[in-house]
Amino acid sequence: MEINHQKRIEELIGSQKIFVFMKGTGEDPACRFSAHVVHLLNIHKAVFGYLNVLEDEEMRQAVKDFTGWPTIPQVFVEGKFIGGADILQEMEDNGELGVVIG
Repeated sequence: MEINHQKRIEELIGSQKIFVFMKGTGEDPACRFSAHVVHLLNIHKAVFGYLNVLEDEEMRQAVKDFTGWPTIPQVFVEGKFIGGADILQEMEDNGELGVVIG
């Protein structure tokens, strides 16, 4: 991964308490997994930043390299990688999500 991509990722995930690399936007997710993440965050009235990876193929791959996680969306809380839609759903199911993003 290029140093510029790593720096940009670090800046983005540091810019908001919750940051999501996703397909589409927070208002118009472009895949069911991104839509599910948005839904879970909205349940908790979470404010989050995002980057639409469909508009930046290099960043799409760079964030996967950054985390070692092969899929999008990817959710960060307080600069820490949390996971994707499946992990957020597990956290919601066991009552952790509200605590982590709260």
